[in-house]
Amino acid sequence: MSTPRTVTVPTIDHGPLTLDCPDWCTGHDRRPQYRTDVTHYSPEHPLTHDGQPLLVVVLAQAPFTETGSREVGAYVEQTGASGTYSPAGLDALAATLVEHARELRSIARRLAVLREVGR
Repeated sequence: MSTPRTVTVPTIDHGPLTLDCPDWCTGHDRRPQYRTDVTHYSPEHPLTHDGQPLLVVVLAQAPFTETGSREVGAYVEQTGASGTYSPAGLDALAATLVEHARELRSIARRLAVLREVGR
């Protein structure tokens, strides 16, 4: 792991806030926000089916949250795959989901390492 980068972000309630960004963080919005809303995000990891978005996974950490965990986690958003499928189409979707389950497990292992080292 590399040394974290330092960034200063404007906050509405605490003024300029300087914090370390983990190496996986893509940067921060420079518009003022509440300190509790400051969140580190990784690049999006899109999971697709038939060329269409199915899930999007990003690592996320809100170090000042007041309502959830402050540890790094994986934010997963379901973005597609709604519809009526034929037997072959449903089988193809199931195969895609099996492949994506492997990717999600890989992300879970990476997340476990990040949590273990406190990043």
